Amino acid sequence: MQLAERVQALTPSTTLAITAKAKALKAEGHDVIGLGAGEPDFNTPAYILDAAKRAMDEGMTKYTPAGGIPELKNSITAKLKRDQDLTYTNEQIIVTTGAKHALFTLFQVLLNEGDEVIVPAPYWVSYPEQIKLAEGKPVIVSAEEANNFKLTAEQLRAAITPKTKAVIINSPSNPTGMMYSEEELKALGEVCLEHDVLIVSDEIYEKLIYTKEDHVSIAQLSDELYHQTIIINGVSKSHSMTGWRIGFAAGNKTVVKAMSNMASHSTSNPTTIAQYAALAAYTASEDEVTKMKEAFKERLDLLHKRLINIPGIECAKPSGAFYLFPNVKKAVERGGFEDVDAWVKALLDEEKVALVPGSGFGSPDNVRLSYATSLDQLEKAADRIENFVNKYQS
Repeated sequence: MQLAERVQALTPSTTLAITAKAKALKAEGHDVIGLGAGEPDFNTPAYILDAAKRAMDEGMTKYTPAGGIPELKNSITAKLKRDQDLTYTNEQIIVTTGAKHALFTLFQVLLNEGDEVIVPAPYWVSYPEQIKLAEGKPVIVSAEEANNFKLTAEQLRAAITPKTKAVIINSPSNPTGMMYSEEELKALGEVCLEHDVLIVSDEIYEKLIYTKEDHVSIAQLSDELYHQTIIINGVSKSHSMTGWRIGFAAGNKTVVKAMSNMASHSTSNPTTIAQYAALAAYTASEDEVTKMKEAFKERLDLLHKRLINIPGIECAKPSGAFYLFPNVKKAVERGGFEDVDAWVKALLDEEKVALVPGSGFGSPDNVRLSYATSLDQLEKAADRIENFVNKYQS
């Protein structure tokens, strides 16, 4: 059977490949430390679980509007007003089956064949693939490590062509954890306005910031940028609700209506019970979010300090998310490995530590480590990585 060309063009996920191998080794009885996970290791807070139970007990188990229940949309508009001082109506909000679904649906309604979307590298692995599935063309622009992996206005301007439809800004970033400043966002925004380029602002990690910097949405910088931006967000990372699959998009109501129409013919509504759980997440206090953030900061400080003292590993300290993205090129070369992918494979085989190679994120000299695990596990992982690197020092 001949598969569709759009599927054959997809690049397999390196994250899933490493995760699958780590699980197989665990099943064989090996003590594997997995630092590849892109999700918090905390359970969903009890008050959210209770809200889901109440919804089930009260019969909230039927279809809802494809774009989400009005109560949840109200809570999202209130959240955007409270956190970013942005004013949206319910017509400008769509609730989706996770933020990934929001992005996928946005590209489907936005792109025609050959339309270009600028994707700064390092990038989240699904951005280019989703653009390709919409018959668009991902234009990869390498953000320099010396600039903390952040796209500059000059790079953006140079990448724009008559076919450019949008640019993706992910802040804080997966995989780097780096965050754009207000000044950097203003400079990028000016270029987008000058060339009428839509801004897709992925803000899924906005609550997980460990510095004194405030998260800034590019949409809040001016009325013009507000109208030029589609915000993507959700509860997966902020409230440890990855499996509940609730995200949202906020922006131009014509775009949002088109997304809702498409959802009605693909997924229908996001899970009803999960919507009521997300409603509780957005209407209760953020005490549990704060506790989780404090734990992540402690883990970040520990793992970063350990990594920068390992020969051949260089690692800038990020502002947010729960990833480190060290450059291991020197360690790879000194160890005589063909490339970072081979180094990562050997690390898993020999020391039973699972990382994700940076090649999957468009940055082949780096690896991604998630610190969404216990301090004890992070200490052990750092010991094993150090042992592995020292063993191959030539």
